[in-house]
Amino acid sequence: MIKDNIGKDLTKVCLPVYFNEPISSLQKCFEEMEYSYLLDRAYEWGRRGNSLLRILNVAAFAVSGYASTEGRICKPFNPLLGETYEADYADKGLRFFSEKVSHHPMIVACHCEGTGWKFWGDSNLKSKFWGRSIQLDPDGILTLEFDDGEVFQWSKVTTSIYNLILGKLYCEHYGTMRIQGNQEFSCKLKFKEQSIIDRNPHQVQGIVQDRNGKTAATLFGKWDESMHYINGDCTGKAKGYDSLSEAHLLWKRSKPPKFPTRYNFTRFAITLNELTPGLKEKLPPTDSRLRPDQRYLENGEYEMANSEKLRLEQRQRQARKMQERGWKPRWFARDKSNGTYRYLGGYWEARERRNWDSCPDIFGQVPSDHLSD
Repeated sequence: MIKDNIGKDLTKVCLPVYFNEPISSLQKCFEEMEYSYLLDRAYEWGRRGNSLLRILNVAAFAVSGYASTEGRICKPFNPLLGETYEADYADKGLRFFSEKVSHHPMIVACHCEGTGWKFWGDSNLKSKFWGRSIQLDPDGILTLEFDDGEVFQWSKVTTSIYNLILGKLYCEHYGTMRIQGNQEFSCKLKFKEQSIIDRNPHQVQGIVQDRNGKTAATLFGKWDESMHYINGDCTGKAKGYDSLSEAHLLWKRSKPPKFPTRYNFTRFAITLNELTPGLKEKLPPTDSRLRPDQRYLENGEYEMANSEKLRLEQRQRQARKMQERGWKPRWFARDKSNGTYRYLGGYWEARERRNWDSCPDIFGQVPSDHLSD
C-alpha cells in the first residue's frame, strides 16, 4: 500500500478504516476552538483599551489549536460533500458551524460566533506522502473579527508526520505564522523545526510589532504546553526563557484525561461525536455525528465500519460529477473577490424550526440508478 502511494495526494487515496480516528475533519475544525476563552479575553482587553494584550491572546489562541495534535496518529474522516457539523456551547458562549464545500479540491469551511467576536475560514489541506512521512500544507486564510472592527488574519504552518513504517509515530509543526492586524499591532510566530540533536522540541517563538516595526512584546513557549510573553524586545535572551521572572503566562494546555483513549483524544475531543439526549432530533441529516462508519469505528465494530466506509466512498465518487454540474454548498458561498468561503446564515434559524427540507440524506442507502442525482 505504501509503495503504491508514494508522492500521491492522500485525499485521493482510499485507506482502510483502521487508519482513521472516529471524528471528521469538520469536527477537527471545532477542536481547534477548545481554548476559545483566549478570544473572549482578547475581546475584553481590547474593550479596555489594551490592544497589546488583545493581540497577545490572539497569538496564544493561534498556537493553542495545535496542542491536541500531540500523540494523535490516526487521520480524521474525510467528510462527504455537503456534510456538516454544529457545536452550540452555551457555557462557552459560542456557536460553531462547518460544512464540506468542495470535493476536489477537498475544502471545509467554518464559521464561529463568540462573545464580541466572529471567526471564520476555509481549509484546503494539500498532502504529500513520502513513504516514511506525510507532509500537510494548509492552504487557506483564517479571519478573526471583533465587534469593534479590529480584524486579524493568519494562515497555518506546515505539519509533518514521521516514522510511518518504523519507530514511534510523531508529528511536527514548523514554519512562520504571520498574524496580520488592521489596526495597531501585528505578530510573527516561528514554529521551530526539530533537529535530531534538539533536546527541546515543539518550540514557538515570536514578536509583536507596532505599525512602525518596533517590537512591543516577545512571545515564547511550546505548542503542546504553554505560551508566555515579556514586554519589549527580548529575542536576544532566547536561551534562558524559563528562568525569566518577568515572563507572563498567556495559555496553558488542559490536563490530559486520566485514562488515555486508543486515539489519544483530549477530554474536549472525546465530547465532539457525542449524541446527547434530545440532540439527534434537532440535527440535520448531514451532521457528522450521524455518519454510520464513524460511529461503528467509535464503538469498535471495525468490519461494519469498513463496509460502511466503502459504501459511502462509492457514493462520494459521484461528488465530482455533482460539482461539475454546478452543485453548490447549502450554507456557504464563495467570495469572488478573494476566493474564501463565507457563511450565508440561516442554519440556526432552520434548526429552530426543525426544517431540514433543503438538506439531503447523504448517509442513507441510495438505489444504484439514483447515484448520479
